Amino acid sequence: MPELPPTRWALEGARTSGYGTRFAELIERGEDVDGEARLADAMVPRGARILDAGSGMGRVGAYLLARGHRVLAAEPDPVLVAQSRRTYPDLRVVPAEILALDAATLRAAGGPDELDLVVCVGNVLPFVAEGTEADVLRRLGELLAPGGRILVGFHLTGGPASARSYSPAEFLADVAAAGLLVQHRFGGYDLRPVDDQYAVWVLARA
Repeated sequence: MPELPPTRWALEGARTSGYGTRFAELIERGEDVDGEARLADAMVPRGARILDAGSGMGRVGAYLLARGHRVLAAEPDPVLVAQSRRTYPDLRVVPAEILALDAATLRAAGGPDELDLVVCVGNVLPFVAEGTEADVLRRLGELLAPGGRILVGFHLTGGPASARSYSPAEFLADVAAAGLLVQHRFGGYDLRPVDDQYAVWVLARA
């Protein structure tokens, strides 16, 4: 495989270093950090095959694993991979970028090679390498089983200062270029109405 371009996350370096610590502190305080995972759980039957793409410190994947799903996480940041393995030792984590994932990679990691659901939440897409958004979405779509879906969520405004601004129009163009379609759009993981602050999308193959 040719060398992949650096992601925006990697290029930001130290500016992203507080992410894992912040979520660990929220969890320790008993804050509710499971909104994305609750929605993902509701989208599939028990025992579903799920990929947490850009899994960070592992909170979403671990929640879904605890509810009986077959879950594989993928995270390229070695600091977050180490945190995930310490915090959630039962969660399988592939230390890889989304564009490096394929069916063989998933099988080699002990995961399913086709998926009922891909979770790509928490501003993952605004941090992928510049110009690769449609390629990332296409790769996730290629991993879906028939009837599988992708759950995507990111800030439209008020997100991380180091993330790109990703408008709904730009996202929809990338979705179409990736051979996907939008089944639903919401303003949050609690299915609130669409707004201009946050976007949650449910995608499927066209």
